[in-house]
Amino acid sequence: MAPTIGGPSLELDRAGTNPRALIDPFARAITYLRVSVTDRCDFRCVYCMSEHMTFLPKADLLSLEELDRLCSAFIAKGVSKLRLTGGEPLVRRGIMTLVSSLSRHLASGALKELTLTTNGSQLEKYSTELKSLGVERINVSLDTLNPDTFREITRWGDLDKVLAGIDAALAAGLKVKINAVALKDVNEDEIAGLVEWAHGRGMDLTVIEVMPLGDVDESRLDQYLPLSIVRSRLVERYTLEEIDYRTGGPARYVRVKETGGRLGFITPMTHNFCETCNRVRITCTGTLYMCLGQNDAADLRTPLRASEGDQLLHAAIDEAITRKPKGHDFIIDRRHRQPALARHMSVTGG
Repeated sequence: MAPTIGGPSLELDRAGTNPRALIDPFARAITYLRVSVTDRCDFRCVYCMSEHMTFLPKADLLSLEELDRLCSAFIAKGVSKLRLTGGEPLVRRGIMTLVSSLSRHLASGALKELTLTTNGSQLEKYSTELKSLGVERINVSLDTLNPDTFREITRWGDLDKVLAGIDAALAAGLKVKINAVALKDVNEDEIAGLVEWAHGRGMDLTVIEVMPLGDVDESRLDQYLPLSIVRSRLVERYTLEEIDYRTGGPARYVRVKETGGRLGFITPMTHNFCETCNRVRITCTGTLYMCLGQNDAADLRTPLRASEGDQLLHAAIDEAITRKPKGHDFIIDRRHRQPALARHMSVTGG
């Protein structure tokens, strides 16, 4: 088991006072934190990255100890769900040390769920340890079961390795949800097959619209497939039953009567999910984004490093939450074919 790097679970902040809960200007409680532990990845997916990425210097990244302290500050302020993302989180050196340390908050009850989103390439190596440290479920990004299409989408990925990783995760007792980005003229004819494959193995599937983040060498207009079209095609084949099921994220779920499995839709373009947004995102450099679809951000690295106590950090977090917007402004620019935001998805962590 990986060694821990943090202290005891914190009920009080380092100044000995109860930090206040995070409530945004629209009375939404912020209880879900997504943390990008690295901007690096062993894939170069066409909707996420340019093939020739320039990554951050390693010296700019928060240390694992700093990431632990930052996450712990949010947990002390009421965050009950924590998701580690990337890039690919499992390529960060020493990542299991961080998972082990954060698991103390599961043991204390302060954190209800510790989870991660992964491309699956490292799951053969880490699934058993993740389960032993209290991770109960994970999301795996997988857009196709066709090896040639998989290589086309990921540029560098090996489908067999990912499938073996999913097998290892299921064998370890992890609940796996598959995330698939719907890509026009690429995998749109495979969605039904993904549904049946995932549900046949006891896994939920969530389909996601491509998001206009970062210059990825390809036109967003060429990639974009509205999920309204995907859903209408699935309705011709399956019975989709509305259900009241939430995981704390933006997906809206139905049950596929013929398979018995759950199918989620994430629609940032055709119908945003902002009215119930309960989440914020932190980059591996300590930048807090209050909204995935906005550029407004807060620097948490400076107050984190300015003092051994957490008063400055808590104050910076509180101030940032007062600027959380009501919603995002994603749009695919058909005139200039530019991304809505310059930063890549791997920077913010999905």
